[in-house]
Amino acid sequence: MKKDMQEKSEEIQKATFGGGCFWCIEALFEKLSGVTDVVSGYTAGQTVAPTYEEVCSGQTGHAEVVQVKFIPDLISYEKLLEHFFKVHDPTTLNQQGADAGTQYRSIILYHNELQQKQAEIAKLQAAKSWPDPIVTEIQPLGTFYEAEAYHQDYFRRNPDQPYCAAVIAPKVQKF
Repeated sequence: MKKDMQEKSEEIQKATFGGGCFWCIEALFEKLSGVTDVVSGYTAGQTVAPTYEEVCSGQTGHAEVVQVKFIPDLISYEKLLEHFFKVHDPTTLNQQGADAGTQYRSIILYHNELQQKQAEIAKLQAAKSWPDPIVTEIQPLGTFYEAEAYHQDYFRRNPDQPYCAAVIAPKVQKF
């Protein structure tokens, strides 16, 4: 690793977002310059160490989310929030397209007070671009559970899978 990148790697921060299926959000955030990693997972529920099947049941309270690792000198948290509000519909309660249930809710999970304030401001700014009220939840990050290995980098590894080809690919192309 180059010295300047090594120094920057010490500055890596995290942001956590849920905006529907984590496969979609992950594929989009991975494209951003300054993002070093995107991990799909679950949070904001009551079940300890949930499985994908449990989360899909809607009984765990967890949302499908991505945890984004980023270098703030290359991309700011505010810029990540701008992208977040553009890559999903924050006005639909517990639904994104055909994916319905509380696990698909729009949610920002902040890591500190500054992120909380920035998320609140971004939500107000985003509201100017949407005709319907924004329903995005903003709450502190609790325990983040990494999703099973087969969910990580899903779109990149499975571009021909029907859901990926029909739903994610057009979003990636537009992004």
